[in-house]
Order: sequence, then C-alpha cells, then structure tokens
Amino acid sequence: MVQPKNDEQPSAVSVADLYDRSGRRYPLDDRRWRGEDGGPLAVSALPGLRPGQIDTAERSLWRYHAALPVPVAQRVSLGEGCTPMIPVDWAGRRVHFKLEWFNPTSSFKDRGVSVMISHLAAQGADRVLEDSSGNGGSAVAAYAAAAGIRAKIIVPAATSAAKILQARAYGAEIELVEGTRDEVADEAVRQSRRIPYASHNWHPMFIQGTKTVAYEMWEALGFTAPDNVVLVAGAGSNVIGCDLAFGELLDAGQIDRRPRLFVGQPEHWATIADTLNGVAPGARGERVPTIAEGASIAHPVRLPEAVEAVRRSGGAAYAVPEAEIRAAVRALSARGLYAEPTSSVAAAALDHFIATGEIAPDETTVVVLTGAGLKSAETMAAVFAGHDDDGRDAGGVR
Repeated sequence: MVQPKNDEQPSAVSVADLYDRSGRRYPLDDRRWRGEDGGPLAVSALPGLRPGQIDTAERSLWRYHAALPVPVAQRVSLGEGCTPMIPVDWAGRRVHFKLEWFNPTSSFKDRGVSVMISHLAAQGADRVLEDSSGNGGSAVAAYAAAAGIRAKIIVPAATSAAKILQARAYGAEIELVEGTRDEVADEAVRQSRRIPYASHNWHPMFIQGTKTVAYEMWEALGFTAPDNVVLVAGAGSNVIGCDLAFGELLDAGQIDRRPRLFVGQPEHWATIADTLNGVAPGARGERVPTIAEGASIAHPVRLPEAVEAVRRSGGAAYAVPEAEIRAAVRALSARGLYAEPTSSVAAAALDHFIATGEIAPDETTVVVLTGAGLKSAETMAAVFAGHDDDGRDAGGVR
C-alpha cells in the first residue's frame, strides 16, 4: 500500500456517508443500492485533491485514491484510467479528445466499475447482478472475474454480438431479454431481490469512479480546468461524474470555475437534452432504434442530477439526428479515431456547438470518446457500407 503524502488530508472514507433525494443518510458500508425513497443514492461531499496528493507512482485512476471513498488497499484494478488525451485539428481549431477505449475492456465504464466492484468486494459480495446494453456488462464481468466474484449480466437481445461475447468470455452468466433497454433494467430490479445489484446506473460508487476522468483532464492540462467538456449521455454518469469532480476541485480552491458541460444524445433518446431544453415528453413521437445503442435510455435514473449538472455548468445539450451521428463516425475515423457510434454522438455535438458559436475557437475543449468501434463491428460495417439512415441498404436488407 502506498504511504500517504505529508500534505494528504484525512481519508475520505472516514468522513463520507450515503444519502438519498429525501435527505436521509445511510452508512457508507450499507449494502443497499437505492434509498428508502426509491431514488438513487449519492456519496456525501468529499474534499477535492491538491496536486501533491496524487499518487504519481500509481498508473491507474487509483492515483486519485485520496478523493475516492474506497480504501486503496482494497482496490480491484486492471489498470483502468490514465487514458490518452490527444490534440486534434477539428474545424480549424485545436480540440482535445479523451480516448476512453484505452481502458481494459475498451470503454469508460471500467472507471466506475473498478470503484464499485472494489466497494462490493470489500463488503464480502460473492455474486453480483448487472443489466447493460453491452459495455457496462463487459466491465462488470471483467472486474468481477478479477475479484473472484460470480457475475450475472442481463442484456438486451439486440446488443452487438461482440459486447455479449466479451462478457461471456470473462465467465459471466448471460441472460438475453427481448424489449427496450428500460425493460431490461426492470427485469434486473426484479432479480435484485436475490442477487446483489451492481448497477452502473444505480450504484453510487460507479459515479465516484467516473469522476476520475475529470481529474485526469485537470492534471493533463497543468492543473487547470478546460473551458468546455463535450460528452455523450445515456444515463448521464459521465456528466454527473464531471460535475462532481470539478465541483470538488472548485471547493478545494484548485480551479476558479467549472467547465461548461456540453451534452449530445441520440435524437429519439434525448431525455436529458429535452428536459433541459423544455421539450415536452413524447413530443418527438415514437422512439426508434439508434445506431448509438449505448445511449438509448428513455428514463435515466439520475435525470434531475444530470440536468442540473449541465445547467450548473452553464453548458447546453443537443438531440443529435442519426445522420449527424453517422457523419461523426466517419469524421473521427478519417482522423484515425475508430470510435463506436455511441461515442461519436459527442463529436456530432461538438460540431453543433461549434456551429452555434457556443464553443469558441480560442477555448480549451475536451471531447470524451467513450468506447471503441471494435465493440460495435456490425453497426460500423453498416455505416461504412453506405447504408441509409434506418440501417438498411436500398433493398431493405439489414
């Protein structure tokens, strides 16, 4: 175990607890995954880091263990975090792209899952349940395997074969469920009465892991905050994680302002964007499938928190049409960035906010690309085969 640095604050673990939306508090080691009010739980405010508290000998997100509510000695880690942040010429300006597919299972979900599984393993869990459209399930399967915990993953039947294969390869039990992403989540909640629920959408420790992407931006930019962070959102865990970390840094006096959070969502699954923008529920008509399958969540568990995070930052959100998602996949690949369609929603949102003038040329902007195109091989093949917007070619064959 790494020895604390001389200027390190008392362990966050000793001062944190959990709370629900009603304000009721619970001990940090409580095994519940939601509050008595039926809503999601959050971890109480933690102190932000100072540069001297970063464990520079640790090549993973656990370099920020002083800001995490899990003891570093109990971590379950596969080397997640410390992903590249590369400058790219985009629309005549320098934009930084954060390549989250360099995480062990090739998506950002590894950040949250590492912290969540570390917490559950420390509680003595020997089996966990997760529901996922793909990347979250792969991550839970991998980290459960690393911790010696059995995992059951409930997955939409339409999930890409590569993502299902990955979770199965780690030894997880897979259950395919017909229906929408939300119907899959409902089935998981039913089964959570028997199996500890390690939901990346519900569990408060998952958000604690996702916040580390913002700490990495801060460190990479010389301990300053970017002007803008552009994100794709399904459930909004990266949005909330960035809000949490930058809030901690602001409270600690390490930055002087929050970055603006700019969010993109698939047009027919844009619950966060529509809520922020005052679009009435159902105004877009019937929901239709999107190539950005990882963001097709109709009812985000933490919707109020995600909306407030964007609003608090002074940012904005955009419902991205399918054609613009496809164009963004191609534009990223043309620059050597093979991002899955869900990730590419962020690049499409970047284009939109550049066009509106909300992101200016002289500002520091970071775009988070959440997962690799290799995870969505069938969809990527369709995009580059020139298929039309509903995923079929001229003969109607998918």
